[in-house]
Amino acid sequence: MESRTLLLLEFPKILEALAACCRSESGARAASAVTPASTLEDVSRRQSRLRQALAWVGETRVDCPGFPDVSGVWAYVQPQSQISRVLDLDALWALGRFLAAAKELRGGLLATDGPTNAPKDAPRWPDLRLEAESLSWPELTAAALKRCVGDDGRLKDESSPELWSVRQEIRRIHQQCTKRVKDFVTDQGIGHYLQDDFMTISSDRYVLPLKSNFKGKVAGIIHDYSQTGETCYIEPMFLVEVNNKLQELKQEEREAENRILAQLTGLVRQELDRLRPLFQWLTDMDLLLAAVHLAHRMEARPVEIAPDGELDLKQARHPLLLLAGHAAKPVDIQLKGDQRVLIISGGNAGGKTVALKTAGLLAVMAFSGLAVTAVEGGTLPLWRDIHVFMGDEQSLEGQLSTFSAQISHVAAVWERIDARSLVLLDEFGAGTDPSQGAALAQAVVDGLLDKGAWAAVATHFPSLKAYSLTRDGVRSASVLFDPKTNKPLYTLAYDQVGASQAMEVAREYGLPASILAKAEQYLLLDGADTTRLVERLNALAVEREKELAELAELRADLRQRKARLRAEFDRDKTALLQDIKKQSQDVLARLREEKISRRQALRELAETRKHLETNSRADASENQSPATWEDYQVGDQVAYPAWNKTGTVQEKDERKQTLKVELGGVSLWLSHRDVAPHGRQEESSPPGPVAATLRSAQVAPAPLRLDLRGQRADEALSELAAFLDRSLLRGSEQVEVIHGRGTGALRREVHQFLKSHPVVSAYAVANEDQGGDGVTVVTLR
Repeated sequence: MESRTLLLLEFPKILEALAACCRSESGARAASAVTPASTLEDVSRRQSRLRQALAWVGETRVDCPGFPDVSGVWAYVQPQSQISRVLDLDALWALGRFLAAAKELRGGLLATDGPTNAPKDAPRWPDLRLEAESLSWPELTAAALKRCVGDDGRLKDESSPELWSVRQEIRRIHQQCTKRVKDFVTDQGIGHYLQDDFMTISSDRYVLPLKSNFKGKVAGIIHDYSQTGETCYIEPMFLVEVNNKLQELKQEEREAENRILAQLTGLVRQELDRLRPLFQWLTDMDLLLAAVHLAHRMEARPVEIAPDGELDLKQARHPLLLLAGHAAKPVDIQLKGDQRVLIISGGNAGGKTVALKTAGLLAVMAFSGLAVTAVEGGTLPLWRDIHVFMGDEQSLEGQLSTFSAQISHVAAVWERIDARSLVLLDEFGAGTDPSQGAALAQAVVDGLLDKGAWAAVATHFPSLKAYSLTRDGVRSASVLFDPKTNKPLYTLAYDQVGASQAMEVAREYGLPASILAKAEQYLLLDGADTTRLVERLNALAVEREKELAELAELRADLRQRKARLRAEFDRDKTALLQDIKKQSQDVLARLREEKISRRQALRELAETRKHLETNSRADASENQSPATWEDYQVGDQVAYPAWNKTGTVQEKDERKQTLKVELGGVSLWLSHRDVAPHGRQEESSPPGPVAATLRSAQVAPAPLRLDLRGQRADEALSELAAFLDRSLLRGSEQVEVIHGRGTGALRREVHQFLKSHPVVSAYAVANEDQGGDGVTVVTLR
């Protein structure tokens, strides 16, 4: 995509905001280099990563840790280098900070489990996890840096035995020097000669800060003076030998540190192929999470992109206005079906140019993997190129007028425009004769339609406005103005054109009234005053937009109420089913314990069912609004509760508001209040899960025979107990249990069970014609 396009759409400002959200210098540098993708695979991958990152951040509140830029290390330690370079402590400390940040972010990503409604092996953010899992972790370098380099940027004592030993000796000498100096000051009584009460270090040697006028009181070597000259730093003779020893130890310490630095550099060079991709991944993640933060800041969302998709951006807002803190008015930018060109007309300062820039900038952002400032569910076609012709392109250096510059730019890119191009034309054809400019603009739009290209055009040409209402594939839109105040509403009304409002804008900006009056006279003489007609159309469009907004609010409110009622219904239904189950279980339990008889149990269950049916019918009547006269049409199926029949409406008497209904071969004239739409008459039992529960609990037909052949004794007795309960609830007085002849073991177990069961009054082996001793006939109480 041309850099000129990105500049005109002000995309670099979006990248500046993106870079400001990054936590690292490398991330900010990568943000500044972001460019739109042109292939569906690349665009889809970017949008998929953004969606997953939004979900990840939304659930875990993750943020990228800050880390230093270590990209310069890779070239410094290249294995092919002729010079054996060694990294200093600052570089190694920076590598340690980078590895710690990468470990934190990568560990948090890999530790997340799959979603609750997905298989256990399905990751929640698959693309991001796959990227993290594909990285090879530099185990040796990470472990060595953690062990050797401290948070303060110094080598730790335990980095090597040699360094530990020499530093321990240096600390011992320091303690020894401190004690000897204190003893010397006390013995010689020179405490009042000292500038401070402690010794210090000058030229890497221990010295005493002595007042200059007493420097002859202490035998020793003067190393330096203070800037004021009032203090001299003297090394007493008794410290010379100790300081010499200290210098030797310092040299040993430096050699030990150099060996450690060389070893750490060797590990970095050895695992360079792992470190470099890891740093690139961390930079990419910083950029991705910055895109998430930018989306939250602008309340932006991802958008669906497809080669054959429609242009459908609802409630789109210009992102730069949002970032600047302005109240950006949302507009719908839509081309549907075979529409390819949107022509926007209307008054100056009404938002035409902003609408064009919004469409182009949001497309560039979407192709760059960023969220767009539009509501959820938007779609965009996949455009490979976006060409922008906007503003006064006059060039004195190039000897081009505004019109000449526009034409030259269009001619330069015309051959590259095709079905995967978006062209934005703002006041194209201005700067020359209006009639010729309008004709040229129409011809350009025709050429774009022939190429199958997409376009958005802002114009004041009357002929182009008329063209937008008559040409196939073109959709017109107008920016709206308040009919009372002539103030812009920054809203697009589709399928109509708008007046240019030149007089009102001139009056708003203070042009003298005498000039305005003269201009209106010339306009009338010219015979081209259509202002009143267009103002009327504008007023009607404003009213329509208000009505649509009110309907949208009402629809959203009804949707919320429906969801709330559904939730209440589900909650009440669950509670009712639990209550039925509990009551049924209580009745069966008392029956098994012989606290009540079978007839009493059936009576209590019948009362429970009657109470439930009454409540269900009352709920149904409350939740069901009565049908009106307009609800009935000829041919509708209706129910006539008086006859408990359904029929078909044959005729309607509007005056008497009666219906001629055919009921089983008989035609009757009935009042519409005496019938109901078929399917809405009161049911004898509650619908849905409640009815199913009642049927299964009370009236579901239980089989008269139970076959237990081939089952183990414990399984057979468990099934027999459930069978007897169902048979009792059904009202059966006698049932048959098939256990087979065999060895007779199962028959004995069944008879022993029936002997002690509370609902069994008697049992006996069946007659031979019923199965003989392979079947037992059970009589219930």
